[in-house]
Amino acid sequence: MSDNNSNENQKANDAGLVRNWERETLERLVFATVREQRAARRWGIFFKLSFLLLALLAIWAYSDFYTGSDIESLGRHTALIEIDGTIDDEGSGASDTVIPSLNKAFADAGSAAVVLRINSPGGSPVQAGIIVDEIQRLKKGYPNKPLYVVVDEICASGGYYIAAAADKIYVNKASIVGSVGVLMDGFGFTGLMDKLGVERRLLTAGENKGFLDPFSPQSDKQKQHALAMLNEIHEQFIAVVRAGRGKRLKENPEIFSGLYWTGAKAVEMGLADGFGTVDTVAREVVKAEDIIDYTAHEGLPERVLKKFGASVGSGAVHSIYRGAVPSLR
Repeated sequence: MSDNNSNENQKANDAGLVRNWERETLERLVFATVREQRAARRWGIFFKLSFLLLALLAIWAYSDFYTGSDIESLGRHTALIEIDGTIDDEGSGASDTVIPSLNKAFADAGSAAVVLRINSPGGSPVQAGIIVDEIQRLKKGYPNKPLYVVVDEICASGGYYIAAAADKIYVNKASIVGSVGVLMDGFGFTGLMDKLGVERRLLTAGENKGFLDPFSPQSDKQKQHALAMLNEIHEQFIAVVRAGRGKRLKENPEIFSGLYWTGAKAVEMGLADGFGTVDTVAREVVKAEDIIDYTAHEGLPERVLKKFGASVGSGAVHSIYRGAVPSLR
């Protein structure tokens, strides 16, 4: 009898242990699920707050550029816009960056003149041409508001393309000025590929679709076509320089050869008008010593977003074929 009772008690204990194990397992599962849900909510809140912070920073940067500097209360002043670096579709030399600044500077009633400070080795003929077209439009719309260019270290090729549209160009005697020419550079790897036993398998629809492909032999037909394009863009560049400089330009066949000169020599040749800095031009030429910077500076949100890598995927391919694009540099 006692053995039966003992067996029954053991079974009851075992059943209790099983129930306790099931309960504990269920509790652990429930707690784990709750913890995961809480973690997911916390991460969701974190990402939402991060996005909100970036959005607020972007709005702040936008409003700071367009409304942050109340120039009207400062009275008569010299408007400054800076182009520093390559003339490209991004950065301070991009038309999308320069043109809004130009429009704001010309439209402000307090700006007596606009000074464009350039420190650029050149770049895209398209971006330079768009900026020049806008400068010419603004000069017609504001005939009493002159545009001056002040050169820092270098104003060559695409940089000078833009400068030529100014009313006057001021340089330092040691500045580098000129390089009125166009280039298209790249590399050819066919000889190396032959030595390594690498075969190029390029399929195209259209005999010239592989135009200037660096891994294929260069054909005379494609070379002549490229030279014709370069000459056409060169003539456009020359026309802008002649129109901007007029009779001040000393006739010299070397001017349009792609050579560049010191600022002192550029003044002699009529590529520039005199020596000066932003301060001396504002004080002695414009007669408005107060200088207000209208340059659209890149804000923190843009830097953060770029750091997270817009357009990373196409970077390597873009760098390989960059040479197949005409450049004023």
